[in-house]
Amino acid sequence: MKIKYIIVLIVIASFVAIVYGFSLKPDDEFLANKFIGSGTVGLFLIAMPLFLYKESRGKKMKDYMLTKENIEKMQKKERQNTENQ
Repeated sequence: MKIKYIIVLIVIASFVAIVYGFSLKPDDEFLANKFIGSGTVGLFLIAMPLFLYKESRGKKMKDYMLTKENIEKMQKKERQNTENQ
């Protein structure tokens, strides 16, 4: 099973748990808070890191860091864009 489908499954399950928790709120507040909390944990501590890992695989982190070379490249592109306009 691809990691993409696992991430989608976790996100859907988390949203379902949150919605179910809010629908339980008037009846059983303790159980409702458990569902809302577990849905939030699923989204932010499981699905998001998996998504970031999947998307950043094979990319060079040096390209995304603010180094002196990258700042000079950005300034050079900025000058070229203003000359063309």
